[in-house]
Amino acid sequence: MTHIALTVETVEQGLRLDQVLSRRLSHISRARIQRWIKTGLVLVNQGGRAADYRVQAGDQLLVTPPEPETWSLTPEPIPLAVIYEDEHLLVINKPPGLVVHPGAGHRTGTLVQALLHHCSDLAGVGDVKRPGLVHRLDKETSGLLVVGKTDVAHQSLVNQFKQRLLSKIYLALVWGHLTEPQGEIVQAIGRHPRERQKMSVHGRRGREAHTSWRRLRQYPGPLTLLELELHTGRTHQIRVHLAALGHPVVGDQTYGGGARRLSALPTELLGLKTLVPRQLLHAWKLSLRHPRTAEILSFEADLPTDFQAVLDFLKPRAACSR
Repeated sequence: MTHIALTVETVEQGLRLDQVLSRRLSHISRARIQRWIKTGLVLVNQGGRAADYRVQAGDQLLVTPPEPETWSLTPEPIPLAVIYEDEHLLVINKPPGLVVHPGAGHRTGTLVQALLHHCSDLAGVGDVKRPGLVHRLDKETSGLLVVGKTDVAHQSLVNQFKQRLLSKIYLALVWGHLTEPQGEIVQAIGRHPRERQKMSVHGRRGREAHTSWRRLRQYPGPLTLLELELHTGRTHQIRVHLAALGHPVVGDQTYGGGARRLSALPTELLGLKTLVPRQLLHAWKLSLRHPRTAEILSFEADLPTDFQAVLDFLKPRAACSR
């Protein structure tokens, strides 16, 4: 059983117990922490306290997270769009709507189950719950994902991500017209202070995040097609950065690019409402070093039909912005 021991610092004195733990354990939602407190999994000076207890400097906190739920990762014959495969790695074009790995609400029907069916010996590679996975895409984001098929290949790819040796380029349709042809977004990203399922730009409290963008096309609406390169890999990075820039991704219900903006389109563009079922974000290009040969491999994934249908609808109205 895992225990987390913490000591309340002077600057935290007077804060609520759940607030302190939420700050210290930023990867865990405040609602979950409150449940732990209520069920006796959090002790203050060896005794139970309520979530609204005002902590004192020097208080000893002991958190005993519940054992994670376990479930069987059963292979499932879910079709995969394979871009490249050899004995070391696999590159796929993930369709929108496919969840990458099992979690709350998605125990089956995920990419992980599909990978286990496709690669029968993948189960022991990397994280037991996310075998072979090196990175992930949001459920509604489409595009390229790389998978390590052996321990050596998986570790090589993990290191390439950490050292920023991979090139990851996305396409996104965003709201608004950007006045400059290209730019950089360097804003730290962390967990949203109130809505814990979201991320937000955070100044000094977040983790470094860097995104480059280049304008490709402008459309009425106003709408713009962007090419974006990730230099870091924070959760929801492109979506959060673009929203902070004032240009959220079209169809992004979480970060301000969804139904309300679609409903406000001019009459001649209202047909887009039926063509935008999700956030229009696509992992377009990926370059990496082969884990065994060190050869540079570059891949490109065609746009899915829903994203392409939107661009086809807008094409007669496009203005080239290179």
